[in-house]
Parts: sequence; C-alpha cells; structure tokens
Amino acid sequence: MSHSFDDRNLTAATGLVPIMTLAQNAGLPDLAEDRLTVTTTGADKGANPAPKLATLIAGMAAGADSIDDMNILRHGGMKHLFDRVYAPSTLGSFLRSFAFGHVRQLDAISSRFLTNLNAHTPLLPTNQDSAQASMIFVDVDDTVIDVHSAKKQGAGFGYQGSRGLNALLATASTRDSSQIIVGQRLRKGSTSSARGADKFVSDALATTTRIDSGTSVLVRADSAYYSSGVVKAAQDGGADVSITVRMDKRVKAAIGAIRDDAWTGIEYPEAIYDEETGAWISKAEVAEVPFTAFTSKKKALQTTGRLVVRRIPELNETKRMSGQDPLFDLFRYHAFFTTVDRTRFDTVAADHTHRKHAIIEQINAELKNGALAHMPSGVFNANAAWVTIAAITHNLLRAVAGLIGGRMSKVRAPTLRTRIISIPARIAHRARKLIMHLPSKWPWADEFSRLWQAALSPPRTALS
Repeated sequence: MSHSFDDRNLTAATGLVPIMTLAQNAGLPDLAEDRLTVTTTGADKGANPAPKLATLIAGMAAGADSIDDMNILRHGGMKHLFDRVYAPSTLGSFLRSFAFGHVRQLDAISSRFLTNLNAHTPLLPTNQDSAQASMIFVDVDDTVIDVHSAKKQGAGFGYQGSRGLNALLATASTRDSSQIIVGQRLRKGSTSSARGADKFVSDALATTTRIDSGTSVLVRADSAYYSSGVVKAAQDGGADVSITVRMDKRVKAAIGAIRDDAWTGIEYPEAIYDEETGAWISKAEVAEVPFTAFTSKKKALQTTGRLVVRRIPELNETKRMSGQDPLFDLFRYHAFFTTVDRTRFDTVAADHTHRKHAIIEQINAELKNGALAHMPSGVFNANAAWVTIAAITHNLLRAVAGLIGGRMSKVRAPTLRTRIISIPARIAHRARKLIMHLPSKWPWADEFSRLWQAALSPPRTALS
C-alpha cells in the first residue's frame, strides 16, 4: 500500500459547483462589484472584491474556519472548475483592509443577496392553516466567541466570564422553514447584550420585509432586550414582540394579582393529557394579565400588552431531605411581555410560541461549529467582515437545502458538507467540455442531481 498526491484532475469538494453557480445566479458578483469599495491603494488589497468574496464564501461552505483553511480550494482539478481562486495570504490582506464602513457594505450585500436567493427558492414559506403557520418569527440573541489572546482588537470579558468577542444575530423562520440570518453584528466582548439592539432590530425587520412584506412578524428575545427602544423599533417595523421581562417590583405585583383559579396546565416535561377534559395535567401552569410596559418612560415609549406568566413548583430538595416539608407550595415564575392579540394566540399558545425562541441557539451552535469556531484575525473589522461572510454562507446553504427539497430541506450545514459538498470527482476533458465522474452508488446521488438541475440547467423558454 502506498500513496501519492499527484492527480491533477481530482477534486474533493465537487458540490461547490452547483452551490457557487446558485450564488452567481443570485447576483452575488454584481452586488460585490457595485457595493464593496475596499481601498485599492498600495498593494491593491481591495482590488477584485467579487472573486475574493466568492472565494471566502466557497471556503466556508467547504468547512474552512480560518484564513489558512481557504487553501482547501486550491487542489487538484479545482482550477478547471473555478476561476480566480485566491490564496489565503491575499484573502487575509483583503479582510484586514476593511474599515467599519466596508463591513456595513457587506451587510447591505448580505441583505440584498438574501432577497435574490428568495427568488430562486422560498426561504420563509407560510400558509394560512393556523396562526403560527402564517407568521414569521424573528429571534434576536447574542453569543460570545472565545478568543485566546488579549492582542485581538475588541477582545474583552463579557457576561460569560471568558475573553471573547460578542456576535449579535437575528434569525427569521416560519413553522415550515429553517432559520435564515437576517442580521449580524460583531461587537466588543465586554459590551452589554442590549447595546445598539434597537437599530439592529430595525435593520433585521427591514431585511425580513424585503423577503416577505405581507406576512405578520413576531420579534422574540430574552430579558436582555426588554427595553422601550427595542419594543418601539419592532412596532415601528410593523412587528409584534414577545420578550422575557425582568422580575422588577411592577412585574411581581402584577403576578401577585393573578387569581388562583386563573392558572392553566400546559404541555411540559412529564405532563399528561386528559382526553376527557381536553386539558393537560402538568406541574407547569400559565396565566396572564393586562400590562403596560415602561411606565417610567415618556408616553410615546409606553406600550400596552399582555404579561404571560409560567409558574413551576419550587422543589427544595434540601429541606425535604431533612424532613421539613414546606407549609404551602412555592413556585418559580417566568414571565414575558407580548403585544400579540389574544384572539390570535391565547395564553397557552403564546407561552408555547415564546418558548420556541430557544431555536436560535441552534444557529449559534452551527456557526461556532463552522466558520465561527474562532476569530481568525487580530484586526476587529476583519473579524466583523468574517462574521458577515459566515452569515452569507449560512443563507446560501439554506437556499441550497431548499432547492434540494424533500428530507434535505432542513438539514444543517455539516450534513450538507457530508452529503453534497464533499463529493470527490475526477475531471475529464472531452469535446471542449468538462465531464465530472462522481463515485458510483453515492447514497445521495439523487439529491445532488436535483441541486445540479436547479442551479445549472438552462432557463426554460416561455411560450407566448
């Protein structure tokens, strides 16, 4: 047995061909040429932004999580499939030449590219079967990306207690779709979660509206974003809110005013459904009261809505083990404020919908398992651009999964890499054509063929 790296016609990431063709069809090169104006003085680090951006996206799609990993595109027969694939050193210089304004230009490219992708496959499908099926959910959350050097610009100790950079994300999804990223922003590691969140929510809703302007939107967030500015930004963008509240005196007083007979059992771990009464027998219960938020602010910032409360028995195991049972039941309370009308979501449905805000953690985990495994540069704006490019790549792969359809329509990026992207192929030249010989009996050959047909088939002629 022996080995030799000598095949110039072999590729290891053939799935990038239909994926990058889809990106080209969705106008990525044109958007980059028109909107990305990186300085080209000196060594022309900002020249040719479109192919450099495409190289970074292709590398991330193939699994690169650092600038050096972009070398994955420079092997074997890749030069026959792609033009102007840049070296990692060139891409690093390109990213380090970014200023804050260039990062905002990338944000504009990301937003418009997402709209173009939606024209190829519906990214946020809705229907009128139910209230949840006819609504778009925009989830906002931030996450800390750990770094291991104090020399990285912006690195600091945030709420997790570790040194890192803070990435603020907004995702949009429906009942029948996976999450796409409609907003991303890299911030200093020591920043508070809510810093700049009102402007961020406005931008995320503007992007969502470009994709679907006729569907109602619900913004969901945790208590870090419970502020008059965020709520006003959401309402100005035409959206309702569902935000966890902090347990201040007014909230505690409102909870204390709830009658004992107003609590309703909900579906929760270890709950039992009673078919005769049609109700859940559960330790967790929900109730609601009318509530006006931010009464300490001026009139224009005060918001009326509903305070939905979930209570769970407090089990003090220490006292029970010592034989001191409590004299009366104690509860832990979790409350959130929502502006959704009760006729659309009753108390139980509102609680169920709000708890699904946790799905944004799947995106945090997916990005940290991929392109955001770490921050590749010591320059803050280079890392900010890296985060935006990671979001563009994520949305491109979501569109790819949608084009494939079937059971692959909601798979995550690692699964797409295993089944669609990382397919080896041998390139043959015949009659001025490139023919790619793929492995026989590939388990996902049908899915690859559907993507190939959707991305590379010639446009159909419309008969008048």
